[in-house]
Amino acid sequence: MADIQYIDRYSGKLLTEEVPSVGVMNFIYGNNPLGKLSLNLLFKRKFLSRWGGMYMDSKSSKSRISPFIKQFNVNMDEFEIPLEGFNHFNDFFYRKIKPNARPINEGIVSPADGRLLAFQDINDTLKFYVKGTEFDLSTFLKDDDLASKYGGGSMLVIRLAPVDYHRFHFCATGIASRTVDIKGAYYSVSPIALKKNLAIFLENKRACCSIKTEHHGDIMHVDVGATMTGSIIQTYSPNTVVNKGDEKGFFAFGGSTIVLLFEKDKVQFSEDLLANTAKGYETYVKMGDTIGD
Repeated sequence: MADIQYIDRYSGKLLTEEVPSVGVMNFIYGNNPLGKLSLNLLFKRKFLSRWGGMYMDSKSSKSRISPFIKQFNVNMDEFEIPLEGFNHFNDFFYRKIKPNARPINEGIVSPADGRLLAFQDINDTLKFYVKGTEFDLSTFLKDDDLASKYGGGSMLVIRLAPVDYHRFHFCATGIASRTVDIKGAYYSVSPIALKKNLAIFLENKRACCSIKTEHHGDIMHVDVGATMTGSIIQTYSPNTVVNKGDEKGFFAFGGSTIVLLFEKDKVQFSEDLLANTAKGYETYVKMGDTIGD
């Protein structure tokens, strides 16, 4: 399969992503019948992600931290490091960022560091994904009333690679509802997988929270789990006022995704994000960056 390429918002350069276990990804999400069998029998199952999570919570996983930082050139100057260091890999994986490392800008901001796709109209997903799979809101939200509410609206998809900062934040100020969990599978959310089948978003484990805002209507924030991401931890207090940039929660080990849904005509996404998406590229952004208004 082709390399995963994305546009870095800050340099404007087209970059190639270094994907952990890319060979395995190409095998299970490619056209190999044995790979497809492995996917259905093993990789999408909860027990595998649970086992992976247990290992990443163990002291023996601590030895993986330094090689990971070196291989992926993680800038640790941005992060808070406990005096005693990290106890295990997950402790490092959902590390906290220093207070001033991510300024919170104007408008709607990115809830996380990651690679972003912007669809001003949800139906524009038909132009991006290879199979042209329709993004079915009723299936995604498991609620016909919510599907009608956000139908014809706008959608952002923010993909967090394993190398990224894995705490996520509120994209706007408002009143945050309680989180509604939707059970599901544990497919990878890598573009290698999504280009083959957008329905992964409709099948994976996800956690939904509505943010009632003054100027942008109700925003649906959905945290989507993935292979080896057995835990989505919420750290906010439901049914309270939250400020833009406040921490909402974090993912334990694994690549993960956040989907933001907006009601029709309630947001205008930044032009560079729309242009890059139209060309078939994700855009790398950081938490707190303006992504719309």
